Amino acid sequence: MIVRTRYAPSPTGALHIGNVRSGLFAYLFARHQNGTFVLRIDDTDAERSTKESLDEILESLRWLGVEWDEGPPALGYFQSNRFDRYREGATRLLREGKAYPCYCAAEQLEAMRRQAEREHRKPGYDGRCRERTPASELAKIALPDRSAGRNYTIRFRAPQAGQTVVEDLIKGRAVFDNSELDDLIIFRSDGVPTYNFATVLDDADFKMTHVVRGDDHLPNTPRQMQIFYSLGFQPPAYAHLPMVMGPDGQKLSKRHGATSVFAYRDLGYFPEALLNYLVRLGWSHGDQEIFSKHEMIEYFDFANCGKSAGIFNAEKLLWLNFHYLKQRPVEQLAREVRPFIEKRGWAVPGDQKWLERMVSTLRERAKTLVELADFAGFYVKDEIALDPKAAAKFLKPEIAEPLKVLSKELQALDGDFSEASIQSAFERVLAKFKMKLGQLAQPVRVALTGGSVSPGIYEVIAVLGRERTVTRLSHAIESIARQS
Repeated sequence: MIVRTRYAPSPTGALHIGNVRSGLFAYLFARHQNGTFVLRIDDTDAERSTKESLDEILESLRWLGVEWDEGPPALGYFQSNRFDRYREGATRLLREGKAYPCYCAAEQLEAMRRQAEREHRKPGYDGRCRERTPASELAKIALPDRSAGRNYTIRFRAPQAGQTVVEDLIKGRAVFDNSELDDLIIFRSDGVPTYNFATVLDDADFKMTHVVRGDDHLPNTPRQMQIFYSLGFQPPAYAHLPMVMGPDGQKLSKRHGATSVFAYRDLGYFPEALLNYLVRLGWSHGDQEIFSKHEMIEYFDFANCGKSAGIFNAEKLLWLNFHYLKQRPVEQLAREVRPFIEKRGWAVPGDQKWLERMVSTLRERAKTLVELADFAGFYVKDEIALDPKAAAKFLKPEIAEPLKVLSKELQALDGDFSEASIQSAFERVLAKFKMKLGQLAQPVRVALTGGSVSPGIYEVIAVLGRERTVTRLSHAIESIARQS
């Protein structure tokens, strides 16, 4: 058997990280089995589906490195282009007596639900239209079409006796009494197929062998299996992943912070970090925490997927991102941080080597590209603002003269402005004024960066360059003079 898995997002919004985890696991299983990974777009909801959402989904998957073997841009992988197939399937079920029209109004269905609640029963359709249309007439029933006055739904005639057994690859065996499963709608009154019907035909036609999805879909599975059987198809194997929860134990949502793939991209996270975090959110391989994509594919199996909900831990994700930032080649990191700096309206020199030197001084301090860009501010801004507390503490009148002498020493370094020559200039000033390094370095740091925390002062000066260093020292000296 050639393994075929799929991921089927709806283009009705941003790609949620809890949802994309199902796609990631389906992808890893297909790759591990040398199978095929299919991307299908569930866009039957015409009102809410947008091109912007579709583009974001595709770009999010590309950014994560989850490439598909079959799918967009091929039109056949969009549900909106398969309505004729869904109509054909529903018409067949009607003709064979496995589906029937339901004429119940919304008010009647709501009354059924309330009655079930009063009687402490599971809400469900009571089957009142199940035998309303004679079997001999079912083949003549046209599919719903409000514009043609056919304002009814089509329901699947589910078996009422026996059991449907789901042998889940993660959850284990789940047994459902058919008497508890009501007749679900497969075509709405507006002529649009429902999810449970369309996805069965898609999975059958595209020969899916395994379906990986969240366990919120588990109640749908026996219903879908019954539709598979009624159409003469063998259902795929199912693997239902536990949901991703927030730290408060509630379903992950916007109140827990960023939840979309693009949100984390824009916050300066790396795709490798997000991928690594998501794969560990419900799967393990011994005590290993850091996985390359190759290792994820090599080791992945359903046997090591957890059965309990995964708790989203933002600090753990940040720790992973910090790991990948430190491991990144400085040339790549410089290219990646450039747009984050430019987004702030700061001019970045075109000299790639200079940018790499700058990044090298900051990479041990930042955990994301956003933080790295923020830390780079004093390097790339034309002017910096002095932190009032730092200036009051370190830029005092007695430091003005040492700063003037240091400025002259640095100006004199014409051909060699290396860290070593800068250190020598400092040492001459320290000797002249009988000062310790911290007594001079901290005021210089405030003058050059605006604050009292920065990379090593020699490397900061070497990256800033002689002209900007001298200019900022002059401004600091003027600021001290104005206080006197």
